[in-house]
Amino acid sequence: MKKKRFRFQWGAFLLLIFYGGLFFLLFTRMVTLQATGEAEGQELAARAAAKYSKESAITANRGKIYDHNGQVIAEDTLSYRLIAIVSDKATTDPKNPRHVVDPEKTAKILAENLPNSDEEKIYKQLTKENANGEKPYQVEFGSVGRGISHEVMSKIKEEELPGILFVKDLKRYYPNGIFASHLIGFAVKEENKDGTFTTKGKMGLEYTYNKELTGKDGKVEYETDAFSYLLPDSEKMITPAKDGDDIYLTLDKTIQSFLEEAMTQVEKEYNPESMTAVVADPKTGKILAMSQRPTFNPDTREGTNMKWLNEVIEETIEPGSTMKTFTLASAIDTGVWQPNAKYMSGSYKVLDRTIRDHNGVGWGPITYLEGFQRSSNTAMANLLKLIGDDVFIEYLDRFGFGHKTGIDLPNEATGTILSKYPIQRVTTTYGQGSTVTPIQLIQAMTAIANDGKMMQPYVIDRIVDSSTGKTIQNHEPIEKGQPIKADTAKQVREILASTLTAKYGTAKDFILEDYQVAGKTGTAQIPLGNGRYSWGSNEFLYSFLGMAPVDDPQLIMYVSVKRPKLKGELGSVPVSKVFNPVMLNSLKYLNINPEDVQHVNNATIQDYTGQSAESIQVELANDGLQPVIVGGGGKIIDQYPKGPQKLVKGNLVFLKTEGDVTLPDFTNWSLRNVLVFKSMANLEIEVVGEGFVASQSVSAGTVISDKSPIVVKLKTPAESFKKDVETPSEGDIEQIDDE
Repeated sequence: MKKKRFRFQWGAFLLLIFYGGLFFLLFTRMVTLQATGEAEGQELAARAAAKYSKESAITANRGKIYDHNGQVIAEDTLSYRLIAIVSDKATTDPKNPRHVVDPEKTAKILAENLPNSDEEKIYKQLTKENANGEKPYQVEFGSVGRGISHEVMSKIKEEELPGILFVKDLKRYYPNGIFASHLIGFAVKEENKDGTFTTKGKMGLEYTYNKELTGKDGKVEYETDAFSYLLPDSEKMITPAKDGDDIYLTLDKTIQSFLEEAMTQVEKEYNPESMTAVVADPKTGKILAMSQRPTFNPDTREGTNMKWLNEVIEETIEPGSTMKTFTLASAIDTGVWQPNAKYMSGSYKVLDRTIRDHNGVGWGPITYLEGFQRSSNTAMANLLKLIGDDVFIEYLDRFGFGHKTGIDLPNEATGTILSKYPIQRVTTTYGQGSTVTPIQLIQAMTAIANDGKMMQPYVIDRIVDSSTGKTIQNHEPIEKGQPIKADTAKQVREILASTLTAKYGTAKDFILEDYQVAGKTGTAQIPLGNGRYSWGSNEFLYSFLGMAPVDDPQLIMYVSVKRPKLKGELGSVPVSKVFNPVMLNSLKYLNINPEDVQHVNNATIQDYTGQSAESIQVELANDGLQPVIVGGGGKIIDQYPKGPQKLVKGNLVFLKTEGDVTLPDFTNWSLRNVLVFKSMANLEIEVVGEGFVASQSVSAGTVISDKSPIVVKLKTPAESFKKDVETPSEGDIEQIDDE
């Protein structure tokens, strides 16, 4: 009995020592943790914070793109992202499934509602398995499952598909559809390595200014308990999101809409290979509208046979006869232009090569003015001899050809002015061989419209901090030089206007009802490679480079239509169907008064064909207009300008009748009006000088019954002022007239 009791007590002693040791170790551990705050070399406070501190992102909006007047062109809008739960582990109650239970039905319904989706691809995504033969917990559907509108989301939700969830998201939205798409470009969401998504520009302004448009996400930091519930006394640390900067363009949404509508109609009617068009303010270089066909909708990126580049900026062309504008300007500026001097049209030899006019045979000996109006190639070749090859190439350089304009858009092409061989210099005078871009033509034309001052084109008006409204970057107009004198520019405008009004003018299709247009048509052969060119009425690049109103141009515009399917009409017709409505509607929208922007008193003329010239003469005079009867009087057979339209009071109205012509008093007439009279009267009138008429060789009131030449002398306002200061005698004036 005693031996057993001894063993029992010894066991109790051992247990006491064992548990006492454990208590001592635990106590020592607690003291150590309290003293050092570390365990296994790690900060316990940091581990606790990591476990119970939470963070959520505050998504920043991408900056908006506006037109010049603050109309939205591109912005972020609320959308949804589609997620499908495919693992059955998500379901705890078989009667209330939380995963996709019928992949076939789900794929069918999703494909019916999601744009650009494929039912088979959706089904494969819903049923895919990993390498272990297990389904993932959830799947997404790439681009077709992002940017879903509220309307589409609601339709899918109505189907009550198990496992289909929608997460709120932001989508880049272009509310105007095919609206300057190649200029604006587009941005899409891309997945980052951490599973988040970022909107990135992929083309156009969205790409070029991606850094400025991209915002910086913010975040909210807070503490939770073990069950992820927010602790009541915890502090929130908020870092606000910084939205992207807003960009204001020079584009005018109304003018751009005019352009898009006209181009869409012409594309449907003529099915051309491509089209380009630009509208600009010549006084500043601002681009007011820019478009091309084929085009695409930036929301869907859908387009047919389309180039993913801005052809106005990035593609070069052989411009054809629009280039003659700058050959003419070079001739006038160098003082070699003699509008009434004659040359032999038809063909022109350059060493072993022969160039020809567009009709193949020419029109015999004609004046240079008529040659320009007829768009004669040989007229330009003969002018080159007078200008000089090196001087001509220098003028093209001054006009900016062969150089980037510096427009604030990516990938601008330079074009190439060929000048190594004589034949290249000759063909360049009429726009073949050498290459340019449409934006270079626009920049060069600003010098013609803006009294010699050439303005750099640009599309970004300003960049604004979206949070403060402060302007970060402001674009001011930049003058690129003065390639020609102001008087030269005015004379070029007058001659360009005559291509619409002259008897043999090639631009009659571009006459507007309310405004006088100046411009030059182009019919360019399209290079096929190896020195070969396409040929045929449906194989040309047709174009027009014009401005209005002539006296003080407010808009310039370039339009090209490549390989239209013509139906017997001239190639200028589809071009005019873009230019005419856009130019007319834009000028009216801008409240530009017809003919002279500085006058507001208008009179309305009608179509007077078939009426008595004498009675209409009285009626027009009573309305404040200046009627000019071209002929012997009686019944009116033609008139200029055409009616009905509004004219500024004081304008000339020409009434054509049968019979001999009585010469009017040309004093103070502009060159344009002299050329209109010359064309309607079919008289040999030689124009000397520039500006306005100062004298005429045949007295007013003389009845002209033969083809004797009549000399009309023009002087600029500066020359007239100098004459007035010197106060010459009447005898001196008569002597000058007799020379």
